[in-house]
Amino acid sequence: MHQPSCRLNDDEYRLLTHAASVCRMSVAGFLARAALKAARDLDRTEAEIATRREIVSELFALRRALGPIGNNLNQVATVLNSGADAPHAKAVLDAVKRTAERVDAFTRRYLESETPTG
Repeated sequence: MHQPSCRLNDDEYRLLTHAASVCRMSVAGFLARAALKAARDLDRTEAEIATRREIVSELFALRRALGPIGNNLNQVATVLNSGADAPHAKAVLDAVKRTAERVDAFTRRYLESETPTG
């Protein structure tokens, strides 16, 4: 018999114990069953990990893109509220629109990948 071990933070452990409880299993039994299921289907496991990495990567990229756009939008609003002209307002709004379209496209791709087929 082998007894592997792993480390979990508090949130991960709570999630694990809840899942094991819902399945009416011990934590050790739940871990073993879940790990063995993943090990027997490595193609799917690899795809799920790749998808999660892509999601995280895209979310960070979107967050980085939104920072400067939000700053520019605030500057345009300040200028317009003072009664002055904001010649770059259209460019800023176009950037907002492009980023919103990117968020929409990413969300659609993610939701389609999560929808069961068949």
